[in-house]
Amino acid sequence: MSKKYYAIVGGLLMLLTLSLTACQRIDVGEAPEIIPVRLTMGYIPNIQFAPIYVAIEKGYFREAGFDLTLEYGNETDGVALVGAGDQTFTIASGEQVLLARAQGLPVTYVAAWYQEYPVGMVSLSDTEIRAPENLKGTTVGIPGLYGASYIGFRALLDAAGLTENDINLLSIGFNQVEALVTEQVDTAVIYLANEPVVLSSQGYDVDLIRVSDYLQLVSNGLVTNEETIIQQPERVTAFINAMLKGITDTINDPSEAYEISKNYVENLDKADLVVQREILAESIKFWQTDQPGYSEPAGWINMQKVLLDMGLLNETLDLDKAFTNDLLP
Repeated sequence: MSKKYYAIVGGLLMLLTLSLTACQRIDVGEAPEIIPVRLTMGYIPNIQFAPIYVAIEKGYFREAGFDLTLEYGNETDGVALVGAGDQTFTIASGEQVLLARAQGLPVTYVAAWYQEYPVGMVSLSDTEIRAPENLKGTTVGIPGLYGASYIGFRALLDAAGLTENDINLLSIGFNQVEALVTEQVDTAVIYLANEPVVLSSQGYDVDLIRVSDYLQLVSNGLVTNEETIIQQPERVTAFINAMLKGITDTINDPSEAYEISKNYVENLDKADLVVQREILAESIKFWQTDQPGYSEPAGWINMQKVLLDMGLLNETLDLDKAFTNDLLP
């Protein structure tokens, strides 16, 4: 046969191969539909939310199929919206999930963010308040009788065999630093990544009591509702994956995460760089784990016991419905 014949046949085979390859690429999978989703963060825009900002900026949520809008406010409100089906996701701590379920809200914790409970107590070193039993007879400042701060504080009292009658408890809002340095209180309930850093930057020597040194409790994580889990489990897994990527990137490159956060936290570019970078570094310690997203069952058992002892729960709940690790990517 002629060379021309072989050339024609060879050309046809090449076209066929390219066509098959193109078909295979199309069949690999289409980009997910992009749907608008709100995420309630709690508190206000803050460097401690850097992983979410990183995940947005790097397109992880959009790649997972979400056009994400951030909202800030009370954890209780975020959980209530998710439980009512008015919102798909929120960030909340374990006690909020259990309290919501006790009220009939079908919310479920699907991925842990913080690996240790970030609440503790801080005091100036000369007061020598270094263990829960040292709290007896002291004046304690607390943001309010609600939320993770109050739960953590009560856990510390229980660890020392104390009650609120053994101390002078003052609601001071989020003015712990001022209340301490002006001697309005002897010690204050705080988030460990925040106020101790600020006090140290101002030259004060401080002592800390960490809740996690005495009891394992469930801290901040991703919460959704049972309907979403049943109807769109793959969507939940995709959202978790995007969040975990943001956490991992922040841990691996805090400097990049800090720069990205400037786009989301007002006046961060004008804030004290050393203090804010240290707050981020302290926060990262709570996120590090060999099992990203995994929620320890023991933490839920302990959390339920604390709430029962406080009288915030009247009966035990089905913890298998309160949290799950089955949707982790």
